[in-house]
Amino acid sequence: MSNKTLAIIKPDAVGNGFTGKIMDRIIEAGFKLQAAQLMQLSREKAEGFYAVHKERPFYNDLVDFMTSGPCMPMALEKDDAVNTFRSLIGATNPEEAADGTIRKDFAESIQNNAVHGSDSNENAQKEIAYFFTSNEILDY
Repeated sequence: MSNKTLAIIKPDAVGNGFTGKIMDRIIEAGFKLQAAQLMQLSREKAEGFYAVHKERPFYNDLVDFMTSGPCMPMALEKDDAVNTFRSLIGATNPEEAADGTIRKDFAESIQNNAVHGSDSNENAQKEIAYFFTSNEILDY
């Protein structure tokens, strides 16, 4: 069954010039890019997106990081998109990520881990809607 996931190329990876290389990996893995936008998150937008982590000790550092430079949210489609994308990006901590995964190859640290990927189909729908209107999602 084809479904969608949200990916974000985070400020560390954009700043290090890895956007194209990461997008190439995503496309080579068979994902269809349905929407993408290079943007600078406002503090309000980042706080809203990461509100689920508001009570966690890393929340403010995460918001600071995500507003530190441009990022690129993307809506991706593929069969079993969420699980397939999470396998492609690897473990949150790049030191624990498998060889050949995006985080192993491009991440700096557990926080500056190059990419975000939705953790469930339900969250993917919410996260995509947070960044893109239905008119911005191209189904081709």
